[in-house]
Amino acid sequence: MPTTRCYYEVLSVSRDASGDEIKRSYRRLAMKFHPDRNPDNPEAESKFKEAAEAYEVLSDSERRSTYDRFGREGLRGRPGHDFNSMRPDDIFSMFNDIFEGMGGGRSRRASSRGYDLETEVDLELEDVLEGADRDVSFTRMDVCEACDGSGAEPGTQPESCSTCGGQGKVAQAGLGGMFRMVTACPACSGRGSVVTSPCEACSGNGRSPVDRKLTVRIPRGIHDGQAVRVAGEGEPPGSEAGMGGRRGDLHVGVRIAPHEYFERDGNDLLLLQPVAFTQLALGGDIDVFMLGTDEPHTLHVKAGTQPGDLIRIKDGGLPDLRSGRRGDLVVVLKLVVPRKLDDKQRQLLVEYAAGEATPVDEHAPSMWGRIKDAFRG
Repeated sequence: MPTTRCYYEVLSVSRDASGDEIKRSYRRLAMKFHPDRNPDNPEAESKFKEAAEAYEVLSDSERRSTYDRFGREGLRGRPGHDFNSMRPDDIFSMFNDIFEGMGGGRSRRASSRGYDLETEVDLELEDVLEGADRDVSFTRMDVCEACDGSGAEPGTQPESCSTCGGQGKVAQAGLGGMFRMVTACPACSGRGSVVTSPCEACSGNGRSPVDRKLTVRIPRGIHDGQAVRVAGEGEPPGSEAGMGGRRGDLHVGVRIAPHEYFERDGNDLLLLQPVAFTQLALGGDIDVFMLGTDEPHTLHVKAGTQPGDLIRIKDGGLPDLRSGRRGDLVVVLKLVVPRKLDDKQRQLLVEYAAGEATPVDEHAPSMWGRIKDAFRG
């Protein structure tokens, strides 16, 4: 396992700690960082495995003595487990005697959990405003209907494993004979039984692919890249768990298509609204497109409003995923200059320009600067 921390530091014990102190510390850390108590937390799983590696060394007097004298280099080439590649439940089973009677010593069969699955759905920005139902289709490995998950041909039964006597686990003496390791039986993979007449429908796996369809509710206010978890729609535990354990979950990822008019910033929406020079100079009412409605919103523009000015429409944005409170619609006024003028329009502008004496402020903030300031506020 790739770690450089001292084993004593990992277990938070001193170098002269007794065997009982090392055991108590490992038990505490294993219970704290076990993946079942820290779902979807890779850091916790890494610490769980790190603690197991440290305990395997320090709980064996011979290996501990070698480690004290030569460090990790002294252990190279000696028998030991690669905890980084092991399943957490197998590690838990190795030291099962430590946890028995402590409320956390669950067997591998009881703690098994099936794999999670992932799929994706596409949304429009309007779906974020109102929420949406989406039909999803996926394939998952499910319990074989022919053999009911046993892996044995209908009419036959799995036989008790002769290696472990049907226990699903075997005990091995550690180096020096100072402790006992309990691991999943290699002959039956922890099932406690072996299939002698495999089911033809699933080739003895106890699982077969099944096409699944369901409707998933996408909540209002969801963001691009987030996922909706549908509990229990993943795969069942492996056949080594028998009928125990629980299914994994289905994670439905969300992809939101760009909108033609709106940009999203958190729960706020940004709209670039074209306006004419006369509307800014003289003031007046303009119709603003609102998301999710065909009825325009009438927005009053004050006389003398500048290009790039921002006007907020309260509650015109998107709902917050948790609280449901809507953000604002931020309207950015964009001056549109006509490409063609008729003779009368040109003459009027010439006369206006002759009497124009409007100073230009070179230090005025840019339009995009004002937009950034608005969202920061």
